[in-house]
Amino acid sequence: MSSLVHLIADYGEKDPAFSEVVHRLKSETVNVDVQTTAVPKFSTVATGFWIRQIGLEAPEIQDSVVYANTAPRRNGSNAHTENRGRNLVFARLENGVPVLAVNSGYSLSFVRNEIEEFRKVEVPSEGSQFRSRDYFPKAVTSVLEGEERLLGEELDISEIPEVPASKVAFVDGYGNIKTTIRRSQTDLEEGQRLRVKIGDETRQAFYEAGTFSVEEGEISYAPGSSGGEDPFMEVFLRGGSASEAFGEVKTLEDVEVEVMD
Repeated sequence: MSSLVHLIADYGEKDPAFSEVVHRLKSETVNVDVQTTAVPKFSTVATGFWIRQIGLEAPEIQDSVVYANTAPRRNGSNAHTENRGRNLVFARLENGVPVLAVNSGYSLSFVRNEIEEFRKVEVPSEGSQFRSRDYFPKAVTSVLEGEERLLGEELDISEIPEVPASKVAFVDGYGNIKTTIRRSQTDLEEGQRLRVKIGDETRQAFYEAGTFSVEEGEISYAPGSSGGEDPFMEVFLRGGSASEAFGEVKTLEDVEVEVMD
């Protein structure tokens, strides 16, 4: 039976880098299927959002690993000698799902409170521009095979930053805007008219229990399809792209919501 690696990375949609990493993973162990998810370049908040959705909210699959690589290498303005970057780390979630990810930005923020084991992975952090192809797959496949030989010292979970409040987390292929706001943080009544500001653009919207509850051409602010029992709020334009309506939204832009008089 094949194992599953879910690869989340910011290489770019249909970038050949995905093919190279998949090829290397299969060269390490042939009995592996690889599913890929692309996030915007350097967006650790989108990476963290999908680590949570796949690692905690998706149906559990035996012998699976979430493998994420978004490594902006923005820790200081000096040159990175020998292509040095952030360390690869191992996190075992409370449901048993293992995650291997570059420890950068918000990549682990969305699962911060569900991590039961957090350790450094003993692979080189320098020496290759393409570490996620050249070094990291060996660690991924060793975890799949139940080995711990590359797992090093325990790390402090408290050093992982909290999920950033009221930000854009991801924009999907339909232009729907997924935010970092949970339904439990929202105190609104169904049908209320809202003023939603994202970045520098403000639009009228309606708070609804479902994204499709508004009429064609209207914007809803509603619990979305991600986040499980406490879903993340989404901004949705029925019949169009909410992202375009707000001026081509980017991750980590501010989201402000207020009730209209």
